Amino acid sequence: MQPLSNIDSLLHFSPEILLVIFAAAVIILDLVVKNRESVAVAHLALVGCLCTLAAVLFIHFSFGNEEPVALFLGMIQLDVFATFFKVLLLLATAATILFSLRSEELDAKLKGEYYALLLAITLGMFLMASSTNLLMIFIALETVSLTSYILAGFLTHSPRSSEAAFKYITYGAVASGTMLFGLSLLFGMAGTGDLTQIGGRLTELLASGEVSSLTVLIAITFVLAGVGYKIASVPFHMWSPDVYEGAPIPITAFLSVASKSAGFALFIRFFYTGFGSTGLMQFVDWPFMLAIVSALTMTVGNLAALPQQNVKRLLAYSSIAHGGYLLMGGVLLTSEGVGAILFYLLVYLFMNLGAFYVVVLVANEMGSETIDGYRGLGSRAPLVALAMVVFLASLTGLPPLAGFFGKWLLFTAVLEQGYYWLALVGLLNSVVSLYYYARIFKVMYFEDAEEETSHVSFSTGTFALLSTFVIPTIFIGFLNIFYTFSNISVSVLPMQ
Repeated sequence: MQPLSNIDSLLHFSPEILLVIFAAAVIILDLVVKNRESVAVAHLALVGCLCTLAAVLFIHFSFGNEEPVALFLGMIQLDVFATFFKVLLLLATAATILFSLRSEELDAKLKGEYYALLLAITLGMFLMASSTNLLMIFIALETVSLTSYILAGFLTHSPRSSEAAFKYITYGAVASGTMLFGLSLLFGMAGTGDLTQIGGRLTELLASGEVSSLTVLIAITFVLAGVGYKIASVPFHMWSPDVYEGAPIPITAFLSVASKSAGFALFIRFFYTGFGSTGLMQFVDWPFMLAIVSALTMTVGNLAALPQQNVKRLLAYSSIAHGGYLLMGGVLLTSEGVGAILFYLLVYLFMNLGAFYVVVLVANEMGSETIDGYRGLGSRAPLVALAMVVFLASLTGLPPLAGFFGKWLLFTAVLEQGYYWLALVGLLNSVVSLYYYARIFKVMYFEDAEEETSHVSFSTGTFALLSTFVIPTIFIGFLNIFYTFSNISVSVLPMQ
């Protein structure tokens, strides 16, 4: 695969260029529009997402459908794997924009900067999914991180939001510094920043005794700190509950889905492209380390969610637990394991964003983010309550919903590779998660509101948007086309 020059790469890089153009256009429109509360900036951001999606699909079917294309002298790569994540991230961004239009938390006078930042963070996530060079990986990660800090603290009038941003920055700075040190160790040992060459060179150095396996393991662990911070895996999860609780609800939903997806895209690129060779694992058994992290992540996330009363905080710990489930597929050096991760991320997009959309609606109408705010919702807003039941049941993994099929694929892939203990831990954690999800179901249908409230009515547009999450959550598990596409998207990665 001959890398393209910088000039020749520009056409293939058009989706990212479009995101930059529309982010600038959103800011300019916000400056010139007379009505600061106009929704024109949001609509322009949505148009930007649609145009970028069209560009991604056009580039894919024109250039990246057959074999990978290395852009900018090998800094990033255009392939089916990157296309999968770009489509996923654009869907999450578009959904977040729609959520933001309906959220009453956000200051209408600051919407221009807000939507421009959403497009900017999407650009960084695109780069995370495509980067194949150590320098570009760090630049992409920092682009996403710095933008995330601003969005998490966007409610400047809220001390809770400011606290969330401060904690996010603090943990993020430590994780970034640790990861940068790990990347410098890898570059110093391998003498290259190209992921496709690092694994082979390290294997040669380990075989000759020039480099010790402990040094390589330490470098991988330091890099895992940065990646683990993005996917909120134990022990790098501490920021997640406070940030999720303090950030605006649409941003919480975005971070729980898009940020996690981009993190897993980087995780797969890094560990499977750079360290997926069988020869390297003869010296460094990093999959076992990931198996331990996976078990701890799902266990800590589910146990910590049990006493939570704030629904955003509960879903934050739930998101940590789901990161643990996803890491089960990352332990395996098989295309089935990575394919299961991609399918579960697609499923998670619909069921988790749908749950957060209900949180937005309840917060608007009831003014509460706690579980008590859902009392009697089954009678006051039956369709919204029913949708929430579908999302929670799918997050639990109950059949025949999409979450069940996602976990089934992950557990099957793990069992086929002999990790029986990890599958058992995952099963027990799914049982634990049923308890705290059932608490919300209980207050919606079996407890009355503390005050007499009338039936809550929502607009047709609200139910239409809610349906776009409910329908896939119910039926996506029966459509093999998504899982087939997931498997195709990992065919470009070097599996052993």
